[in-house]
Amino acid sequence: MNMKLEVVIVPVSDVDRAKAFYEKLGFRLDIDIANENFRGIQFTPFRSEASTIFGNGVTSAKYGSADLVLAVDNVDAARQDLIARGVNISEVFHYAGGPFNNTIENPRVAGRDPEGRSYFSFASFEDPDGNRWLLQEITTRLPGRIDSATTMFNSVSDLSSALRRAEAAHGEHEKRTGERDANWPDWYAKYMVAEQAGTELPQ
Repeated sequence: MNMKLEVVIVPVSDVDRAKAFYEKLGFRLDIDIANENFRGIQFTPFRSEASTIFGNGVTSAKYGSADLVLAVDNVDAARQDLIARGVNISEVFHYAGGPFNNTIENPRVAGRDPEGRSYFSFASFEDPDGNRWLLQEITTRLPGRIDSATTMFNSVSDLSSALRRAEAAHGEHEKRTGERDANWPDWYAKYMVAEQAGTELPQ
């Protein structure tokens, strides 16, 4: 049985203000529907499989109570993109006690994770209602984090970029072996699946 988290509800007090903010972030507007007592708006972050929904009559949760996380492959680049969009975002930081550990005094430490580990570097911002967003840098997935049997790409540019990375890595592979690899399609496929699954890349 498949279970995929596809929607997160974000409580807001001013729907139009929230809509303008998430448009500014560059999220994709999927739905804006309304009737007499209800309005529902759905936005999807860039390349995300999960969406956010907010509106009138959507939730009784207190506005500003949501905590959400966006996975990015480069927290510095993502931060600069949001700054260019006019978003007030924190400096990059890491957690003294490890990711998401707020149990200690002054849990956030300025600067990237000193060891450069995947999952350990962050930046944060809030929407106009105070809903809190974290950018979490993930450069390499933990083994088993993505099922290689369900490897997928969300767009032509996604697939094209993956092919180019595989091509470059395969070129280095041929330099190391000193041989021309006629079986390059299989090598590309292994590389692209391993890259998405966060497992060891072929050499």
